[in-house]
Amino acid sequence: MKKLWGGRFTQTAEEWVEEFGASIPFDQELVEEDIKGSLAHVAMLGKCGILLEGDVQKIKQGLQLLEQKALNNELSFSVSEEDIHLNIEKMLIEEIGPVGGKLHTGRSRNDQVATDMHLYLQKNVNEIILLICEFQAALVTQAEHHIEAIIPGYTHLQRAQPISFAHHLMAYFWMLERDKTRYKESLKRINQSPLGAGALAGTTFPIDREYSASLLGFNSIYENSIDAVSDRDFIVEFLSNSSMLMMHLSRLCEEMILWSSQEFQFIEIDDRFATGSSIMPQKKNPDMAELIRGKTGRVYGNLFGLLTVLKGTPLAYNKDMQEDKEGMFDTVKTVIGSLQIFTGMIASMVINKNQMSAATKQDFSNATELADYLASKGLPFREAHEIVGKLVLTCIDREFYLLDLPFNEYKNACHLFEEDIFDYLDPYTAVNRRNSVGGTGFREVENAILQAKLRLEKK
Repeated sequence: MKKLWGGRFTQTAEEWVEEFGASIPFDQELVEEDIKGSLAHVAMLGKCGILLEGDVQKIKQGLQLLEQKALNNELSFSVSEEDIHLNIEKMLIEEIGPVGGKLHTGRSRNDQVATDMHLYLQKNVNEIILLICEFQAALVTQAEHHIEAIIPGYTHLQRAQPISFAHHLMAYFWMLERDKTRYKESLKRINQSPLGAGALAGTTFPIDREYSASLLGFNSIYENSIDAVSDRDFIVEFLSNSSMLMMHLSRLCEEMILWSSQEFQFIEIDDRFATGSSIMPQKKNPDMAELIRGKTGRVYGNLFGLLTVLKGTPLAYNKDMQEDKEGMFDTVKTVIGSLQIFTGMIASMVINKNQMSAATKQDFSNATELADYLASKGLPFREAHEIVGKLVLTCIDREFYLLDLPFNEYKNACHLFEEDIFDYLDPYTAVNRRNSVGGTGFREVENAILQAKLRLEKK
């Protein structure tokens, strides 16, 4: 079969070589973007008088017909046409005749594919931003209902201090807020148009790149034609931002897996996001959380894969850069799916407040309250720290907790202790007293939730 670029060639590649080099098995994902870019390009060619209006209208009608067929999943792609661009061009020529070949005037597949990927990320990054907002809203709702639910806070996975469960959830809200900001910031680079840069050197035709850019919803154009066709920074940035997001999701996955275990029993994950065992009837496995945790490595791999592809490629376009798409497609699918799953998991999880509260009374996470108590009475904190450490050791030796220690033991340890110490040791009181800005005190958590709601209203 004759190639659209085959004039210079006397032989054709064997079928297996064509299959190895073809990108159509995966870049057909760009069909809508490719047609959208072509519609803008032909409109620009008509505006600039490069194509006759009759030809422009015929090409537009043909592209719109292909666009509808694409929406109806009625297009059939061929490996022999290599990629999405040549497939669409060949289909267009079959629909409207040789005039369809005029569509490629003033552009190259190099600027065409770059345009397609900018459009693809423009659409999907905006969707991801909306999904992050939905996930944040689910976190805020759960937090609002559990401000006074007390949970052990951990450092080194050892119980550290009691905190509000809402405060813990809201930590993830602010992580996601940073993720959202990064995606929004990246749109400045995504919303640039490479269309009209040609293969690398521009074109002799009097095109209007700003006009086609405006039709596609881009804010600006690339200033350098070589940079326009060789730049994949915007994809690397997307993969980097997505890796950061998935890292945050993975951390919450790990906590939900722990919290739902028999050892913790702090939460129960909804049946829709869990599975059973083929051999152990009692099992309820947090599979979706585990799967998202695992998919994080997949997204990291896509980032490092593209960085490795790009690190040794000279300017401008090289066939290596065909490897920029599959990781991008896969990351978009993974991030969107993970956010949708997580929103459902958070919104539907059941919180076991009694189990959480009981856990805070069976540890020494209130020890800092003792040290702060003594420091507030004028004792240097380091001395207070040592006194409390010895009291903790006494409790460990006797196999009970600080709230169980008789008052005379406190008085013997330090004359500054008064009987109000037991109020300070209560986990609920300990949490509620921490009202420094950004702290776990209930008043501060309520304020943080209010601020979060205001952020979500602005989106």
